[in-house]
Amino acid sequence: MQRTFWAGFIVLTLLWVAAEPHFYEATTVFAWRATMRQYTGLIAMGSMSVAMLLALRPRWPERWLGGLDKMYRLHKWLGINALIFSILHWLWVNAPKWAVGWGLLERPARKSTEGGQGQAGLDMTLEAWLRTQRHLAEGMGEWAFYAAVALIALALIRFFPYHWFYKSHRLLAIVYLVLVFHSVVLMEFAYWSEPVGWLTAALLAAGTAAAVIVLLRRVGAGQKIMAKIAALRYYEGVDALEITADIPDWPGHKPGQFAFATSDRSEGAHPYTIASAWNPERPQLTAVIKGLGDHTRRLRERLHVGQALKVEGPYGCFTFDGGGARQIWVGAGIGITPFISRLDYMRQQAEGEHPSLPPGQRIDLFHSTADVDHDALARLAADASAADVRLHVFIDAQHGRLTGQRIRDEVPDWREASIWFCGPVGFADALRRDFAAHGFPVRRRFHHELFQMR
Repeated sequence: MQRTFWAGFIVLTLLWVAAEPHFYEATTVFAWRATMRQYTGLIAMGSMSVAMLLALRPRWPERWLGGLDKMYRLHKWLGINALIFSILHWLWVNAPKWAVGWGLLERPARKSTEGGQGQAGLDMTLEAWLRTQRHLAEGMGEWAFYAAVALIALALIRFFPYHWFYKSHRLLAIVYLVLVFHSVVLMEFAYWSEPVGWLTAALLAAGTAAAVIVLLRRVGAGQKIMAKIAALRYYEGVDALEITADIPDWPGHKPGQFAFATSDRSEGAHPYTIASAWNPERPQLTAVIKGLGDHTRRLRERLHVGQALKVEGPYGCFTFDGGGARQIWVGAGIGITPFISRLDYMRQQAEGEHPSLPPGQRIDLFHSTADVDHDALARLAADASAADVRLHVFIDAQHGRLTGQRIRDEVPDWREASIWFCGPVGFADALRRDFAAHGFPVRRRFHHELFQMR
């Protein structure tokens, strides 16, 4: 993910440097202003365009980027990058003018043309028409900038309610379309005949198409399937609701994948890890949902058996592929759900339904939790036993925190294993650093589900 982010940033920067004739000649503030407002605007729009494409939840880059969870993390950082460069762009446009007004700088004599382009003979050209739109594009772009800053900032505030985030974030598609007009009009006209212009044109065109799809609410439309709730079960000790739904048209999924489910259109689609293995003879999906926010806390009151759901997916690459025969699983809190799905799959394998698992596979499952529900733990223990998986339960109040050292103490051959983690990001980072400090190849064998969609 980081390599993809920096590769795109560097490529766009190098193409701009190659196309900008005044980059090495700028010696005054206003000369730098002319070039840097082009560069900052280019990077901001490039970032927003790719972020808009990722908002469509495309399937083709999932394997390349490591799953939709990683794609959403990239989407978030592209949004932050767009916010930073938009602010820099706004400052380069306005700060020199403020300095002139404060008497700190002297405005250079106005040239008859901008960017070295002659006006004669341009009256009937596209460039001439774009010049006539400059004032409109500048005004619309400034207001769109203020809206983009506010909307991106709201998206980054974790306690901003999800249903308001869902509604407000879609407005960024409108803001983006305004900024496309702003960019097309105000980008240096000579750039369009250079590789940087070709790439920018492709990004703006793709981003525009994506924005229209978002506004029409057609994101993931081809992968949405109707389901009906077949059973509900509430685990009071851990404040979690288990939902089982009949879904005969589901294409199937791998253990560890997740889906988006919509029970209330005003709330939008929410992602949930699938907690059951797929069996086409019993076409059902199960999800275990913990009450972590306003929406999930109200599900117990709002859902009922027989209710229709709209399900989209499956997504994700946390599928235990290539994990090897020796594995260590760590499920923290509700992060246990992908492992429940895998246990169900392994149980079916033991019954002869899935003979494709690696022979001689040995697995230790660590479940760390602050909350206790004895029925849920008993069920987890039964599932682990049926799948021949060694279960270790760490209840914070009784056993203390789970650490890398405690895992290594329980699994002497940990160096031979692959580690699969699902849970809080801070916990994952601590384990990753701990195992890396002990020489474990975390880049290749530490798999982490970044189950955060904002």
